[in-house]
Amino acid sequence: MGFDLDPRVTARLARRRPDVLHTHLVHADVLGLPAGALARVPLRVSTKHGFNEFRSSRAVALADRGAARFAHAQIAISAGLADYLAATEGFRRDAFTVVHYGIEAGAEPPPPPAEPRLLAVGRLIPIKGFDVLLRAFAEARRELPELTLEIAGAGPLDAELRAAAPEGVTFLGRVSPVAPVYERNAIVVVPSRGEGFGMVALEAAERGRAAIVSAVGGLPEIVEAGQTGLVVAPDDAPALAAAIVELARDLERVRSFGAAARQRALSSFSADSAADAVADLYRRRLQSPSTAADASSTSRKS
Repeated sequence: MGFDLDPRVTARLARRRPDVLHTHLVHADVLGLPAGALARVPLRVSTKHGFNEFRSSRAVALADRGAARFAHAQIAISAGLADYLAATEGFRRDAFTVVHYGIEAGAEPPPPPAEPRLLAVGRLIPIKGFDVLLRAFAEARRELPELTLEIAGAGPLDAELRAAAPEGVTFLGRVSPVAPVYERNAIVVVPSRGEGFGMVALEAAERGRAAIVSAVGGLPEIVEAGQTGLVVAPDDAPALAAAIVELARDLERVRSFGAAARQRALSSFSADSAADAVADLYRRRLQSPSTAADASSTSRKS
């Protein structure tokens, strides 16, 4: 697509005639799924990815549900996202197959440092909750003055967050590769107000790091509370501060959580398992009589 609503998509699909059309994100769904139906693509699949403020718009919800009528199957990247779409846009909760993101296993990470170093990674935008984290960090640091926090990421709130940051906070800007930054810190904090999945939490787990996350979207599906990290209510700075102090005071627990997090990431969130789940959905739906009947009906109408 050359731009958000590129009308050339329909012609391209008609020329290529794929067996499967898989769309991602709202613009691709709204344009690609009807175009796929017109082009008589036998199997059309949509993956929903994120929490977005625009989804509360009635017009967006109608457009999103309207486009979804042209999909044979819909994937949500977490059960939390499926719940959110049902509540916000009016989708049927059972319309979604949940397929989590996967991650490739890297080399065995070094043990976490002995110092209580915190890390947050993400775009500096309101939904990521970094303002809540800064308030929580300031409160936690009154009890643990040795705490430090690194924030990796860039975005429109950069200047505002820097101005509000207490002592002990370092802004790194956009970082690539990010693995070394995970490794030099002991605890990763994901204070989001909304998160379709929460890839930062999974990246932290793969690097063997404990995490403190908000109870939103897919984050509680990645971080097992009391086993690989702690889960707190979103937008609650005192609760987040208490969790930071609790974990930072027990570095043996930090190491235990980190080891369990890596094991869980590799066993439950591998890239292969994610790919296999999507491939399995393709096979099942291509063999489904209802999919074949829909393709035949579409062909006759065309």
